[in-house]
Amino acid sequence: MHSPILNGCNLITSHLKAKEHPNTMQLTISFIALASLLTVVNAASYTRTDKVVGPAFNEWFAYQAMPDPTKGRVNYVNKATAQAQNLTFASADTFILRADSKKVVPAGSLGRDSVRMRSFKSYTIHVVTMDIRHMPQGCGTWPAVWEVQEQDYPSLGEVDIVEGVNDLGPNASTLHSSAGCSMRNDTSQMTATWKHLNCEVNGSGGCSASTPSLLSYAPPFNANGGGIYALERTETYMKVWFWPRGTAPPADINANAVKPDAWGKPAAYFSNAQCDFKAKFGAHHVIINLTLCGSWASNPNVYPKTCPQTCISHVDNNTAAFREAYWDFKYLNVYQ
Repeated sequence: MHSPILNGCNLITSHLKAKEHPNTMQLTISFIALASLLTVVNAASYTRTDKVVGPAFNEWFAYQAMPDPTKGRVNYVNKATAQAQNLTFASADTFILRADSKKVVPAGSLGRDSVRMRSFKSYTIHVVTMDIRHMPQGCGTWPAVWEVQEQDYPSLGEVDIVEGVNDLGPNASTLHSSAGCSMRNDTSQMTATWKHLNCEVNGSGGCSASTPSLLSYAPPFNANGGGIYALERTETYMKVWFWPRGTAPPADINANAVKPDAWGKPAAYFSNAQCDFKAKFGAHHVIINLTLCGSWASNPNVYPKTCPQTCISHVDNNTAAFREAYWDFKYLNVYQ
């Protein structure tokens, strides 16, 4: 087979032989050229295995009509109810997922109707890219796109790609794990800043990195027309990128194959230096959901900062406040 690596080596060898007495600088330049060539040739490439657009969301995801694990003021409905109430809607290149914005929540119920969806497939080493036009906003909202293995949680970990509450940006990308996983206080390989370094579920809010762009979450994100998020997960690192609408994402972001090594510095970079990713993170499902209130959004140290009444009273009674509480996806891709 024709080998670009061998050809590169032959070119460099010929270059050295052409010099009777190559000096140190010439040798250095030659080996730098070889290293650059090897980097390009060996850049990780992933092939698209799942292309989820429009109506395909309804087939690729299962609707989880279940009690909310975060104890939110939310009633997750099944597929038939979601479609009957127009809580989910699909067209050729659009998928909408929203909370109800028409009914006052009855006393004694679980909460406002909303949707939680989990992919039928699960993944370990992979890349996810997704173009989002709009994300849920408003007091009491807690939207997320994340990956998890719910069985025996948190022993197989969790990866939050997009998450926040009550319009309090910017976006937080976070890992959650069992004990014995943390991040170094090092931001040299990412543009984000650390909020927490301890990934343990029971020890903190997870190891979390704040995306530098205010356009990464809620009203600013929506006003700008959204943007593109991507996750690369390997056994040695995990990376999250964000490109706001109006900036140029990588040319291959929605192609049949991607090379994340060429995407530049990510917003968030998680290293396995102090965390055994193979042991702490299993095969994950992709989840899209919108819960309301719950352990984070209604936290007494969080909710009153920007929101009125109590979280539950607001969610129960202010129907019009949830007209902007919806996801709008253009596509979601998975590469392996």
